[in-house]
Amino acid sequence: MQGKNILIIGASSGIGHALALNLQTQGATLFTAGRRQPEGITSTHMNWDVTQQVAADALNQLPDVLHGLVYAPGTINLKPFQRLDVQDYRNDLEVNVLGAVASIHAAYPALKKSKGASIVLFSTVAAKLGMGLHSSVSVAKAAVEGLTKSLAAEFAPYNLRVNAVAPSLTDTPLAGFLLGGDKRDAANKRHPLNRVGTPDDIAGMAAYLLSDQASWITGQIIGVDGGMSNLK
Repeated sequence: MQGKNILIIGASSGIGHALALNLQTQGATLFTAGRRQPEGITSTHMNWDVTQQVAADALNQLPDVLHGLVYAPGTINLKPFQRLDVQDYRNDLEVNVLGAVASIHAAYPALKKSKGASIVLFSTVAAKLGMGLHSSVSVAKAAVEGLTKSLAAEFAPYNLRVNAVAPSLTDTPLAGFLLGGDKRDAANKRHPLNRVGTPDDIAGMAAYLLSDQASWITGQIIGVDGGMSNLK
């Protein structure tokens, strides 16, 4: 990662923060965007609320050449279908999908100039495996997967790779309400490897996809889910 310019949207907590620490250790030059500066990260930070400000205006300190873009913001809005309204679906689409589209639009010229950049997005195991109460986030993340494959095909002639990581339940601040008290034991047991994920588990795959070692990987949805999506 030495000498590579990497933009991480949503590096202040959870998987995004774990990834920023990982890449910083590897010598990457980091650019971050979000509502607050990530702690413990040396980066050029740009304030951006993905639901409010136009990306092109917010992402105004990008370098001429970018070698990687990671879009990490996400939502967990788990409710019965009857308690979800259309606005809930709009909100999840805005954060998970439209924010990713906006950031890719803003960063595309700099990514294209690298002649070998990597874009990493995030889906969820629930986009593949039917799970009750997940209809809104499943819709949004399924759209992320469609975006990943379509852009991978469109950008391939420029050697610009696009992949998505699809985690299962991961121990982040966003998912904390799902792991309190006795819930953690039950969540662990739902996974074939008998534990929920850690931010480092997911960040490790994202870092790999950004690296030159993954230079022949594009258009993939890679499950990092403790076996949840394929094993019983």
